[in-house]
Amino acid sequence: MRITSIDAYQIYDSRGNPTVETVVTLEDNTRGIGIVPSGASTGQFEALELRDGDLSRFRGNSVFRAIKNVNTEIAGRLRGMDVFDQAGIDGAMVELDGTGNKSRLGANAILSVSMAVANAAAGSRQVPLYQYLSDNEGYLLPLPEIQIIGGGAHANWRTDIQDFLIIATGAQTYGETLEITHNIYHAAGDILKERGKYYGLADEGGYWPEFSTNEAILEFIIEAITQAGYSPGTDVCISLDIAASDLYDGKTYRFNLDNRTFTTDEFVDLITEWCRSYPIISIEDPMADTDWSGWKKICRSAGHKTQIIGDDLFTTNLKRIQQGIDQKAANAVLIKLNQIGTVSETIEAIKFTQKAGWLPVVSARSGETEDAFISHLAVATNAGQLKVGSFARSERMVKWNEVIRIERQLGDRARFPGAKIYDKIFF
Repeated sequence: MRITSIDAYQIYDSRGNPTVETVVTLEDNTRGIGIVPSGASTGQFEALELRDGDLSRFRGNSVFRAIKNVNTEIAGRLRGMDVFDQAGIDGAMVELDGTGNKSRLGANAILSVSMAVANAAAGSRQVPLYQYLSDNEGYLLPLPEIQIIGGGAHANWRTDIQDFLIIATGAQTYGETLEITHNIYHAAGDILKERGKYYGLADEGGYWPEFSTNEAILEFIIEAITQAGYSPGTDVCISLDIAASDLYDGKTYRFNLDNRTFTTDEFVDLITEWCRSYPIISIEDPMADTDWSGWKKICRSAGHKTQIIGDDLFTTNLKRIQQGIDQKAANAVLIKLNQIGTVSETIEAIKFTQKAGWLPVVSARSGETEDAFISHLAVATNAGQLKVGSFARSERMVKWNEVIRIERQLGDRARFPGAKIYDKIFF
């Protein structure tokens, strides 16, 4: 089934910033759409998101160059190719770009086409995307990691820690994870309203924070879990995204909220103490993306009972993931499509992570769209975990809701391992 046309244009993400949407049309008139998200706290090793930089238009954020690259070079190269050859198509775009980080054509240009091709192929075969991507081998419903408080770059630095999240470790079904989350999310909102500290939502739908210390937020999360009727550490555990690269100056880590600085060893000790004092089951980017010694130390001190996720450290890149495996620097990898720039490379990174005995966590970005591609990706690859933000705002809820639809389609084939997914990495 051949590609007959490719057409890209500018739309807008959940922050109102421009992004790329591409439509791929096939010879049977099937159309597939690809929409690219955008991060705020981006790792220095990510594939490059190409923006125009013209301050007279969209404050420099327009993506007309990326769009032109899709409609000219990429379309010219891919027109006539077999849509079912995802790896060949993605490889052709990588080769056409010719750079190590997709900076010439733009990772946003390339990814929009890659996603549109996958959607068009699934549509042409008249099967759900998760089924097409997995050759009917995807059946694992992901355990959600859902934000309650948004901070860091997602909330104008009202906290140092970027995400305070919960994981419904006691849930026996996917639906139960959402019910537990619903109750805790709204209990948290009730507490903030009662105390006159309800100030709206951060970029990913979590509550906009006003706390004097990061520890105070951990205490607040426990309070919300308890008020909702659940047992912290049994029914529900805490997950953190430290985004430590944003706190690191090359020598020390700094908390601006309470004016504290830490050496690498002191920061490792702090995070380790948090893991002892609070029911924390997962930590993302606990150390900076250049602080390899810190990563190895935190894994030795907390990795026996905590999922240690590399995001900025790995950027969904096979070479960096391999480096982490060699150095035993983590036990899980955050997976983001636009960090690497093609569907094929993303799936390869997930399989590579799984083969190493580590856990992949499929993730959205802070600037998201109404697209639910990653919900299908998580199920298709049997990744086991999904992180898309909070339990509010339609660009977040569309992804949680899509897993419900996939579960209904899978019927008796659907499996939900829940917190058992962690057994192989630290229990």
